[in-house]
Amino acid sequence: MTTFVEGAVRVSVPATSANLGPGFDSLGLALSLRDELEATVTDDGLTVQVLGAGADNVPRDGTHLVVRSMRAGFEAMGAVPPGLLVQCHNRIPHARGMGSSSAAIVAGLALARGLVAGGQLLLDDDAMFRLAADLEGHPDNVAPALYGGFVISGQEDGAFFAVPSAVDPRVSAVVFVPPAPVQTTVARGLLPATVPHTDAAANAGRTALLVAALAGQPERLFLATRDYLHQEYREAAMPESLQLVRDLRGQGHAAIISGAGPTVLAFTDGPVQPLTDWSTGPASLQALCPPGWESHHLDVDRDGVLVH
Repeated sequence: MTTFVEGAVRVSVPATSANLGPGFDSLGLALSLRDELEATVTDDGLTVQVLGAGADNVPRDGTHLVVRSMRAGFEAMGAVPPGLLVQCHNRIPHARGMGSSSAAIVAGLALARGLVAGGQLLLDDDAMFRLAADLEGHPDNVAPALYGGFVISGQEDGAFFAVPSAVDPRVSAVVFVPPAPVQTTVARGLLPATVPHTDAAANAGRTALLVAALAGQPERLFLATRDYLHQEYREAAMPESLQLVRDLRGQGHAAIISGAGPTVLAFTDGPVQPLTDWSTGPASLQALCPPGWESHHLDVDRDGVLVH
């Protein structure tokens, strides 16, 4: 018989940026902007409360992604709670290419596991990753949301994998968030079925260089973030974002589209590190934010999902 814990379980989960330029559907980085959630097992019914990003647009019933993910987690553990109270305080922008759906999925699974006595034994991190990737359909955002840091992920013979990789402590990021969203399905629908062999080869080289650059050679990030496979094809859905990427790169910044967009991410120095010749620093970079957009200087999040 399943035993549920008494009282509330609280979790927080980071935003993520996938692709990082050339690492299409394979690279993901956790960022220090967190959604905070709380859940309690109740006697019956379902209550969903949402504050912050997306509060005006997300459902308040069983179709809410956090609730659907919690139920998938409970099912994996053989648990059926009589009722739930779920509270979400969202800071990650929705439909902006910063992993809001992956954060919801990972948070929901972590909440479900935390509410079941012995949940860590019934659903360990690797099993939770596989379930999260199944729910999302791809692993590049859920992996860093769960594990934190920089993660290389993919799928082979129907099985998902995730391999953490090092990030130099000097690396941080400035994100530029536009006011209008772009749905991932729309952005993905603009991609061609095939690309030239030369572009694929160039992207493979840049992706390998990006892993090395993030690990300890941040001065190589500008060259390493050049993409040939997806960003330019998506311009029709986010012309202002692609223009900002061009403008920033024209000034020597390692700028990319974050995930499926339309957020733009530019790598820069960490907040307490001295300036180097590969960056002019976060303050001057944020000054380039277009009117009506928001900018945030974010650290690389090393922790992933946390249970408080």
